[in-house]
Amino acid sequence: MLGEKIGRTSGKITSQRVLPNLGGGPKMETSFQASGSILGTDVKETGTYCTMVRPDGTLYGEGQGVMILKDGKMATWTANGVGTTKKDGTASFCGAIYYQTYPPRWSR
Repeated sequence: MLGEKIGRTSGKITSQRVLPNLGGGPKMETSFQASGSILGTDVKETGTYCTMVRPDGTLYGEGQGVMILKDGKMATWTANGVGTTKKDGTASFCGAIYYQTYPPRWSR
């Protein structure tokens, strides 16, 4: 793992669709809703990300979302990463999440 683990969320996929990807492999858009804890704060999260298959078979993903804290404050994020598809059809990614706004208690 790179860096500090700051939390964990889990949830469910709410929609998926295949999008055109001019000059590239398939592109899948996935939206989700999740809940969990970030830096000790309960959160509910909604996000959408797109995953593209690259010519070498690896994956590139990017997305954005919103987290709503238990006290009603919000944090927005964007993310990107690269990944691989496993034999069981799931994917594993390594990437980064960039928080644009955050509660003061999340400052580092």
